[in-house]
Amino acid sequence: MAQAQGLGKKYIKAFFKGFFVAVPVTVTFLDRVACVARVEGASMQPSLNPGGRQASDVVLLNHWSIRNYDVQRGDIVSLVSPRNPEQKIIKRVIALEGDIIKTIGYKKKYVKVPHGHIWVEGDHHGHSFDSNAFGPVNSSSCRCSLCCPQ
Repeated sequence: MAQAQGLGKKYIKAFFKGFFVAVPVTVTFLDRVACVARVEGASMQPSLNPGGRQASDVVLLNHWSIRNYDVQRGDIVSLVSPRNPEQKIIKRVIALEGDIIKTIGYKKKYVKVPHGHIWVEGDHHGHSFDSNAFGPVNSSSCRCSLCCPQ
């Protein structure tokens, strides 16, 4: 009986040791390296969330490439919504700073992307709140990029 109690205490102690190591490591990983996110809505269809409202895609977002400013045209990024700072949106990078872009319904037909900014659009142009609505976005508002875009 005493041996069983000692064994139980040993397992509980090992669990808590592991727990107190695993939690900080996990939190650091999710904050600095990568995290998982759910994609809802039609703006990135058909690339993401092709099922529409019936299903949502789950994606792995890479914080590392954004931290090192390694964003390229065609990357899918997550950024803070200019309409609602509490919300994150997922869009594709269409143009980088210095590029000239032909817009779709923006106030100017052509825009030169300013220094430190990017132009983002959803893949489903008719159903996307993107740079065509709010203009170039500061690249610092990007939080992460999709680990495997396409």
